[in-house]
Amino acid sequence: MESTISSSSSRSISPSSSSSPNSPPPPVSVTPVVVVSPCAACKILRRRCAEKCVLAPYFPPSDPIKFTTAHRVFGASNIIKFLQELPESQRADAVSSMVYEANARLRDPVYGCAGSICQLQKQVSDLQAQLAKAQAEVVNLQCQQANLMALICMEMNQSPQASPPQQSLDNFINTPFHQHFPMSFLDDNNNFGSVLETLWT
Repeated sequence: MESTISSSSSRSISPSSSSSPNSPPPPVSVTPVVVVSPCAACKILRRRCAEKCVLAPYFPPSDPIKFTTAHRVFGASNIIKFLQELPESQRADAVSSMVYEANARLRDPVYGCAGSICQLQKQVSDLQAQLAKAQAEVVNLQCQQANLMALICMEMNQSPQASPPQQSLDNFINTPFHQHFPMSFLDDNNNFGSVLETLWT
């Protein structure tokens, strides 16, 4: 009797009997894999893009033509060496300058960027010459205007008794009509009447 109870109790506390054979396994934490696209420089050079790649911040994978242009003129090793010698605050401007000069060199293999600078300087010189010519014409017109005003003042000073234009007009209006046009003019074949008819018609 006691042996039966002990055997039943031992079976009840055994770990094999307490665990269910169909229970799911505990969850396993999976770290997400982040795929980093290589920069345009490393992709074109067909090399592994390191975490601290010097070219990655300035040649993104979305703009491969930028590195291709600079690489054709300067070469990848020279670009890397040049950027490593500069502080990080000046590298972006240096890359922009290299890409601009490379584009100019591809358009004009002989003069490159210097050809564009010379052309712009010529345009500036032409515009400065046109500006100087326009300023000279303005000064000439101002001198002519000053001379004309001096002549007018001189003539007015030489004839002080001459009546002003407004006074002459008032005198003409207030003068009787027959003093301006004599009666012989009115009686000569009705010339004046024909003139009035012509005006009214």
